[in-house]
Amino acid sequence: MIKKLPKENMGTSNLGWLESRFHFSFAEYRNPNNINFGVLRVLNDDIVHPMSGFDTHPHSNMEIISYVVNGEITHKDSMGNSETLKRGEVQYLSAGDGIYHSEHNLHKSEDLRLLQIWIIPPFTGLPRLYGSHQYKEEERQNRLLNIVSSQNGDSKIKIYQDINIFVSELDKELDFKIQKDRQVYFVQIEGSSNINGTLLENGDAMEIVDEDILTIKPITKSHILFIEMQKK
Repeated sequence: MIKKLPKENMGTSNLGWLESRFHFSFAEYRNPNNINFGVLRVLNDDIVHPMSGFDTHPHSNMEIISYVVNGEITHKDSMGNSETLKRGEVQYLSAGDGIYHSEHNLHKSEDLRLLQIWIIPPFTGLPRLYGSHQYKEEERQNRLLNIVSSQNGDSKIKIYQDINIFVSELDKELDFKIQKDRQVYFVQIEGSSNINGTLLENGDAMEIVDEDILTIKPITKSHILFIEMQKK
């Protein structure tokens, strides 16, 4: 079963310094019929304007991944971590029993676009984790790059939950075999693609359940991300 989620049907917000598209109920977008997809609780497509950002705020019992699409994100947290990441690079934290952090776009003229992904952990109160990885552009060119996995997976970034996150920038067809009792949430970040016979444009998404294979055919140069997880 494939369910297309056009960007026009998603929640939106414009706070002046921040423009957001909400894939799931979040902040001022309240939708009790759209809370999550399996363990995927939040996916926000954010544009943070120059010299602004999210000031210090708390999180607990959530696994949070930030994927930078364009621009630069500067992170600081209560564990003493501080760094700046760019396009295609990934920051993650498993907040455990509590962590404070901030995220800013300190560039004077360029917008920051990032995907903020929140994953429900398998248990509460897990030990806190923080990390990042500066993936190279060639690692995702016309191939599926596994940027996040579970502790038992093969990615350089490992979280507690049983998920895999893949990205690619592609101009040729790619296939992904979906294992039994697994499901996929797919995001067309840039460009356009035909996914199992369905057209996705920049910003659209798709829920994929009870399918054996994911066939990605780029129509224009495409930048995609998808999250593979246990079916629920």
